[in-house]
Amino acid sequence: MAVEQLKSQIGGFLKANREQSFSAQNMADGLRMNSAAGYQDVVNAMNALVRDGEAVEKDGQFSYNVNAGYVIGEYHANDKGFGFVKYDSELPDFFINPENTLQAMQGDTVRVSTVKPSASADRGPEGKVEEIISHAFERVVGTFSLGSEAKGMIGEIKLSDKKAMGYKVLVSADGITPNDGQVVVADVTRFPDKVHPRELVATVTETLGYKDEPGMDILQIVYSKKVPSEFPQEVLDDAAKIPVDVPKSDWAGREDLTEQTLVTIDGADTKDIDDAVVAWKLDNGNYHLGVHIADVSHYVTEGSTIDAEAYKRGTSVYLTDRVIPMLPRNISNGIASLNPNVVRLAMSVEMEINPQGQVVNHRLHTSVIKSHARMTYDAVNKILDGDVFVQDEYAQLTPMFKVMGELHDILYNMRKKRGAIEFDAPEAQVVVDDEGKAVDIKLRERGTAERMIESFMLVANETVAEHFDKLEVPLLYRIHEMPDEERAKSFFEFSKALGHPVYGDPSKVTPAMLQQLMADVAGDPAEQMISTMMLRAMKQAKYAPDPIGHFGLGADYYTHFTSPIRRYPDLTVHRLIKWYEKHGYGPEAQAKYADKLGQIGEDTSARERRAIDTERDVDALKKAEYMLDKVGLEFDGVVNSAMKFGLFISLENTVEGLVHISNLTDDHYEYDEAHAALIGRSKHRIFQIGQKVRVKVLRVNKEERTVDFMLVDPENAPTTDIRVASKNNGKFGKGRNREERRKNERRGKSEGPRQRRGNLDAKQGQKRDAKRNF
Repeated sequence: MAVEQLKSQIGGFLKANREQSFSAQNMADGLRMNSAAGYQDVVNAMNALVRDGEAVEKDGQFSYNVNAGYVIGEYHANDKGFGFVKYDSELPDFFINPENTLQAMQGDTVRVSTVKPSASADRGPEGKVEEIISHAFERVVGTFSLGSEAKGMIGEIKLSDKKAMGYKVLVSADGITPNDGQVVVADVTRFPDKVHPRELVATVTETLGYKDEPGMDILQIVYSKKVPSEFPQEVLDDAAKIPVDVPKSDWAGREDLTEQTLVTIDGADTKDIDDAVVAWKLDNGNYHLGVHIADVSHYVTEGSTIDAEAYKRGTSVYLTDRVIPMLPRNISNGIASLNPNVVRLAMSVEMEINPQGQVVNHRLHTSVIKSHARMTYDAVNKILDGDVFVQDEYAQLTPMFKVMGELHDILYNMRKKRGAIEFDAPEAQVVVDDEGKAVDIKLRERGTAERMIESFMLVANETVAEHFDKLEVPLLYRIHEMPDEERAKSFFEFSKALGHPVYGDPSKVTPAMLQQLMADVAGDPAEQMISTMMLRAMKQAKYAPDPIGHFGLGADYYTHFTSPIRRYPDLTVHRLIKWYEKHGYGPEAQAKYADKLGQIGEDTSARERRAIDTERDVDALKKAEYMLDKVGLEFDGVVNSAMKFGLFISLENTVEGLVHISNLTDDHYEYDEAHAALIGRSKHRIFQIGQKVRVKVLRVNKEERTVDFMLVDPENAPTTDIRVASKNNGKFGKGRNREERRKNERRGKSEGPRQRRGNLDAKQGQKRDAKRNF
């Protein structure tokens, strides 16, 4: 029997018996194909059905795939009632008409059927939400107001999550009855439906405090993002059993490095110190670099309550005035922190690096160390800059810091030579008073010391990754894939339109190609514009068991090894190092973690994104709070993004706000996608990324975390010969047909913000990945 015919027959049978599962032997018996060849044909046909998505297999049992013919994705709502479903990182989203949304909310996981297939490569299919598989807002956070006109309801909740602020949340009497003005956590018991399309019903389960209490604004975001912020008592109890000092018995089997002049170099306010470094020049002209990382895995054992909670958190979360740690503080700031002049357990990678920046020898091992000084970036920067007073203060260490500076230059030039892409976006610190109110925004400076530690952490991570990749054993890697062809092609066209072509094949982008472009545009007015669009074309870094390397760093091998106090993937890598050291590298040893690493990678990547989203929302909240009393004031800014609906402007202090298209009143502006610009129809003024502007603050909404600007002097904008291509016989705006308007709305309201979000993700990735996260 032909394979396609057999597939059709088996597929039809599974569909007709969708409630049951069958083995290949069951199917072969039913089809009377009991010969060896016949049985193999059945197995091949059933496996082909699984690959085609028409069947699913579990433990050797095959059944009909109830999602066959559908896609599963995340719903993105639009204020106008329609939405989009993102189901693939490469393919265009499904467009969902208002009548086909099934009242799905932002972030819901939905099952979608196809109403109309894709009409072109840049326009996705039209779909219909058939089922809401899981709700994003099963739990909500907001401010309770007593009293409601709805029968059986005791009040309402004003949501703090920006994505759901347009919904009314009624509170039933089934749970806690809060006081008016209290911030509450509530479980949703009824979601929007056809009768109540913008309404939810919820039961209050917890009160957090009153809205105006210090810190409550940040706490609402933490709870709405479902970031675990309180340790369970049993975790704290187990952590309390861990000793505060290292007993002599823990030295067994470890190298004693306590006499080496190790130092830690961190920010002045850092309390969870997880890396110490030492360097010296070798007689052969090479350098010795020791990177010694807190041995957290000695205290956080696999399967313990502390480990389970750390996995649940995935990472520490760094907010404006607080840290939500991955581990209890007596571990993160105590026994695992490499505080000065105390004995600590470590995982060490010692490297010999030649003058070309190549690691020619290395050793991985456990150790006992003692930090000889707790240095700050500021002090080391002054030493490297030649400050004689600070050099005298640290006279015994100054020669080593100079060697470290030399080694950093070597490593930096090595990365640059191989094509690593350097982005140096400004990073701001929001300063708050004792009440948690934002009172200032300061730009953080990144000096040589910060870059030097970055270089040392990067080379340590690369060395560990290469070590295990060459052994061909399972490991958890930090990967950054190259941009997909379509995004790369769009970026190449954009850059070429600005007079700066990228030389190379967009289907085979290399870091060196993009690095060369950035070198070509250095100092050019188009530099920021091209840099921003390049970031948008990038994919996000993530964790996975596949050793595909790190595109942005130009590294063939990369993992995260250097921050086990605050990242679960690093803790996992430490465990793997110890496991292989004890059990060898054979098949039996590999089997322990081989099937687990994929899920660990997915979960920790998701929790990293949750942390970044939380940090970004808190940052936007506090920046909006800082701008509350600045309404009516003027500032210099730069266009960060040009979209169909307006211009995003970044001020010098990194506050970002929107000049909405309705406030561009000097002309009728059209969006030119090729140049990522807004261009005036009559006066031909152009606004695009990187352009300097003067703005006035129109309004600030702290709760929605938004700042609105208007241009002070639009007439000072440059003019252009570019004419926006007409879609309707040269007519603008009003003459467009319904389909064209819908297409523009889709791009303006969906692609725009998502592109902007991608840009922020990339920049955030750079900042977080500098010393310990890339």
